[in-house]
Amino acid sequence: MTISAVLQTSFLGDMILTTPLIARLACDGEVHVVATPANAGVLANHPAVSSVIVYDKRGADAGVGGLRHVAACLRATGATIAYMAQGSWRTAALARLAGMRSVGFDRSAGRWLYSRRVAYRKDWHHAQRLWALASHSRGAESAMVEQLRPSLYPGAEDYARTSALLDEAGVDAGEPLLALAPGSVWATKRWPSYDALAGELVARLPDFRIVVLGAAGDAPLAVAISEAVRHRGGPPVIDATGRLSLLGSAALLSRCAALVTNDSAPLHLASAMNTPTLALFGPTVPAMGFGPLADRRATLGMDALTCRPCSAHGGQACPLGHWRCMRELSARAVGAAVTRMAGPS
Repeated sequence: MTISAVLQTSFLGDMILTTPLIARLACDGEVHVVATPANAGVLANHPAVSSVIVYDKRGADAGVGGLRHVAACLRATGATIAYMAQGSWRTAALARLAGMRSVGFDRSAGRWLYSRRVAYRKDWHHAQRLWALASHSRGAESAMVEQLRPSLYPGAEDYARTSALLDEAGVDAGEPLLALAPGSVWATKRWPSYDALAGELVARLPDFRIVVLGAAGDAPLAVAISEAVRHRGGPPVIDATGRLSLLGSAALLSRCAALVTNDSAPLHLASAMNTPTLALFGPTVPAMGFGPLADRRATLGMDALTCRPCSAHGGQACPLGHWRCMRELSARAVGAAVTRMAGPS
């Protein structure tokens, strides 16, 4: 039996997109995952994960002492090979200190410490790139979407809290829900017209209740959406911002007919739950490898703009000052696209 480790200390979306690699490695033995405090919880209940080692690289485990502590925890698992889903010098040093062979991308900052380097394919989805790290996954080129789709496992408590939220809002068992996720940690990724979209949807999809997903800091966006729906005479919006865990949000998405989201973590939560997804791209583009993977999926963006993409992640301000990539994406166009998606298959 092979005992392996996966080191993923990047953003939440990256961790979710690492789950196909983890599931593939679990076919051959135990898989232990190094995660940040923010990302560790999303792996709860995952049958492919033997253990999660939390690496608080900017807090309790900062510095050389913390690196050595986490390396000792990693060594104790008995893993002999590390898959470098996050490619910094720090994670490369972590694998080296743990006495493990390492496999990572040939473009990663820590590549000089790797035992084996794998070509980073810019033309592949990131889940496919990560899948290719497994030495026995030579079929990555022809991997099916079903193999590359992320997997998450909300628990009974996650579903119970979701049910309680919907019961509190007076949602009937068969009432269709449409999720909006207007937030992002990157300001230029936040499409500014979700409130206008909500008003459009009252007319286009009158039988649907809108639910707003996000962190507690997204509550003002949910208020604007609620006001737009109320002004158009629609049913009360369900504000779930800050009320559910990551897996609780995944559980709620499994109940929704579709999600409209920016290029942010809810996109990947929806992929894992196979919820139909309309993703709005502004400073980034789907070709960078982070588009939706649900069976029913679509993306929208201002493709004619030559300044896109302007950043790997999206910044806090448009470098050219006009932010046309998001400002010029109309609520009418988004409303038409989500109406097509939320309708019958």
